Amino acid sequence: MAPVPSLPIKVGHIDDVQELRKAKPATVPERFIRDMADRPKVVPNLSSSLDIPIIDLSKLMKTDKDEVLQLKTACEEWGFFQVLNHGIDLNVVEDIENVAKDFFMLPLQEKQKYPMAPGTVQGYGQAFVFSENQKLDWCNMFALGVEPPCIRNPKLWPSKPVNFRETLEIYSREVRKLCKTLLKYIAVSLGLKGDVFEEMFGVAVQAVRMNYYPPCSRPDLVLGLSPHSDGSALTVLQQGKDSSVGLQILKGQTWVPVQPIPNALVINIGDTLEVLTNGKYKSVEHRAVTHKERDRLSIVTFYAPSYDIELGPMAELVDEKNPCRYRRYNHGEYSKHYVTNKLQGKRTLDFAKIQSKTSN
Repeated sequence: MAPVPSLPIKVGHIDDVQELRKAKPATVPERFIRDMADRPKVVPNLSSSLDIPIIDLSKLMKTDKDEVLQLKTACEEWGFFQVLNHGIDLNVVEDIENVAKDFFMLPLQEKQKYPMAPGTVQGYGQAFVFSENQKLDWCNMFALGVEPPCIRNPKLWPSKPVNFRETLEIYSREVRKLCKTLLKYIAVSLGLKGDVFEEMFGVAVQAVRMNYYPPCSRPDLVLGLSPHSDGSALTVLQQGKDSSVGLQILKGQTWVPVQPIPNALVINIGDTLEVLTNGKYKSVEHRAVTHKERDRLSIVTFYAPSYDIELGPMAELVDEKNPCRYRRYNHGEYSKHYVTNKLQGKRTLDFAKIQSKTSN
């Protein structure tokens, strides 16, 4: 089963941001206003050298050496890349975007039939809220466990839009294939056997989260989604057409906006791959910002090992120059740790780090 909290959690009143925008378009409640240090700053025009790498999957699948090297560089230096020619039919991509948008446009009382219980990450609402005074994200979420079937909560799969279930099933099958293919070439880029991750992961866990960010009258005061790294092995992000530019990744000390490329998907390395590669490929902090006039939709798939699997750095990637940085642990325990803590940069990865011993 998907991880759940062991104790009841009090989260206080949480405004639905779409309803808030309709009723009081100029109002930003106090719980959404970030402390000064956490507020998004206007980023000056950055040089094109800060555009995240682009990977052509059709070239990777021919084991093009230059493309494999580009993938290696993307994983080592960025932890993010956009993938072109990903093999998912554009009608499938368009269909999932349409049903996601249609779901968020339903009346509130319809969406509230599928509530996200406090401390959990499936259903409609806000995830990662664990106290009554925690700052909130300017975002509505709808999240579902997809694979294996035991992590699904059938009561949370909506009856409207009528084609939601079928569309999500088709999309998720295609994204699962993409994740397996990408992991094969990520393994090759590390000098490992192509099937090493698929053999290791068992029946991989797959979940989807749809995020809707309405316009905000004061985008300088709020965040669409708090800074965090993902607990997955790989994350696949589809950004809605005509959406505002909202995703930002932390490169050095700079928040770099990710400019969507038509028909591309954004891929990022999760904490799990950082551990398995002993830090060679790193998960990267990212966040979402809002826009004064335009909304944003994203559809995010998280792909990770079975909850039963024990993980740790792969022996091939540990040596005298690269000592073991992470302990071995059960992936289900890490997943529970991840979903029962608020988003705080890469702090959840401390769960797996071997703390260095300091001498007196």
